[in-house]
Amino acid sequence: MTAIQVENLTKRFNGFVAVDNISFSINSSEIFGLLGPNGAGKSTTMAMLSTMLKPTSGSASVNNFDILKNEDDVRKSIGIVFQDPSLDEELTAYENMDFHGRLYRVPKKIRQKNIIELLKLVELEKRKDNLVKTFSGGMRRRLEIARGLLHEPRVLFLDEPTLGLDSQTRNLLWEYIEKLSKEKGITIILTTHYMEEADRLCDRVAIIDQGKIIALDTPEKLKEGIGGDVITIKSPDCDRLYSKINTLPWVTYAEPHNGSVTISLQNAEKHVAEIVNLASGDGIAIDSISIHEPTLEDVFLHFTGRAIRDEKSSSKDHIRMMRSVRRR
Repeated sequence: MTAIQVENLTKRFNGFVAVDNISFSINSSEIFGLLGPNGAGKSTTMAMLSTMLKPTSGSASVNNFDILKNEDDVRKSIGIVFQDPSLDEELTAYENMDFHGRLYRVPKKIRQKNIIELLKLVELEKRKDNLVKTFSGGMRRRLEIARGLLHEPRVLFLDEPTLGLDSQTRNLLWEYIEKLSKEKGITIILTTHYMEEADRLCDRVAIIDQGKIIALDTPEKLKEGIGGDVITIKSPDCDRLYSKINTLPWVTYAEPHNGSVTISLQNAEKHVAEIVNLASGDGIAIDSISIHEPTLEDVFLHFTGRAIRDEKSSSKDHIRMMRSVRRR
């Protein structure tokens, strides 16, 4: 059964194309990832599907509700955890949950029952009466996820759910997200630029860059599509090294970037010595060589010719999106 259907969805901001004619579908109970760098169009896509933004063109439905014709029905059937903090720090965990439940008109008895159950799910039941301003970043994210589930949505949107968290807290949140999908059968769509997050959590991944979906499949099949092993060679003369390596018959793919050359091939260990001898014979220095199985980072590099960016500043499309939302 299909939970989300997207067809030719496009969003422009004063001539800037943030989302460019994308199409995909998400099955019920699936964890679906939108993977890409900041500014790729992930958050804008999420905003359109959650009815925060109107698309410039195209169509989409969530839980069989059209995002333009049935906005209220879409909103009632989804939960959202925003990229930016949205909790009231002067309220307790319980009060934040209760206020959210009242907004969604959840009956009192159901509301009280769900609050306790969800706080237990994210291991915050003992802190239910503590002010949110005393919570760590990880505790706040867990509370936001619990709050997004209070009205029992069928689809949960997670926009960069572990952004800015340390690796230990990130791993803990991943466990909660996996638990939600398995135990509650909720469809989850998440945006991320963390390769490991997409690889671990997602049943399928859509890699998005510059507003376009450039690849979509399971993480395993995306990595298998590159083929074989991956060798990364750092060299002060990587362009010349690339020109030599790219002509070798056993190299299936090669790409220079940021002072290194990435190569896809079969039986990497067998050919390392040949690469070193080739470089040495032409006087090309090699700083380091590493061999690994393909990752989603390699998939992104394969399709775009560059490594995924991890920009610290707010992306342009995110800024435009927030301005547009505020004007509504």
